[in-house]
Amino acid sequence: MGGFEGHLFPGLSLFLYGLYHAVLLSRALICNSPVQYPPSRPWSKGRWARLQQMYYIGFLKILSSCVLVAQELNSIHWQLVLITKKHHLRNFMYRKQWQHLTLYVSFFLSGCADVVSQNLLPKRCAVLEQGAQALSMYLFLPLMVSHMQDTEGVELQTHMLLIQAMFLLTLVGTVELWAPNVLLIWVLKAFLYIVTGSWLIQIGFMLYKPISGYKWMDDDKNDVAFATTFFCWHVASGAFLVILAYGFSFLWHHYLGADV
Repeated sequence: MGGFEGHLFPGLSLFLYGLYHAVLLSRALICNSPVQYPPSRPWSKGRWARLQQMYYIGFLKILSSCVLVAQELNSIHWQLVLITKKHHLRNFMYRKQWQHLTLYVSFFLSGCADVVSQNLLPKRCAVLEQGAQALSMYLFLPLMVSHMQDTEGVELQTHMLLIQAMFLLTLVGTVELWAPNVLLIWVLKAFLYIVTGSWLIQIGFMLYKPISGYKWMDDDKNDVAFATTFFCWHVASGAFLVILAYGFSFLWHHYLGADV
């Protein structure tokens, strides 16, 4: 996730995924149905019936992972090697790029698990989908800890806050394996996905394209302090978006006469 695009695209994917979960739990709550299996329209008959049965979120995760992998490889001109030999020594190359690719592949496998669990064995394989999500989070944490090597100041502070959000998201994903249909777990998961995604986008702007036009200074204590303040604003905004998603779903269902 190096560079501005490397923070923007993954952050946007996580943010939209969090919004999707917020709408999903809102629909289940409004319709008084299990959160894990919200009501959906019956499958129609005809040529496009099979296409309508597909779990499009899983396919979007697969597609976004492929785009992220292509963007990462393009940043190093598609010359990805693991070990190179220089002066009779074997050195590991592109350590950060390999970390990024490992993370993207985990999200790709998570999307595959979504498609399999929803299309082949929807209810019996739900644990596969949740387990894949939890596994991707478990991979994310050590990669991010290693990713903070040789960082300081604002960059170090922003990534520490990101790890904090990811750690909580990992705990929620783990608890979900034993309590898959608890409303509070889904609320926390949607909220943490939104916060993690929005903060990852914020990191990209702060480090590479600051809105003010002035670079954030690592040796300025005010800049480091304001990074924490901005993270708190993202936390409050994430909670507001979850509430807003429920309010919009409620109005859409009760006053517009539409299926949620």
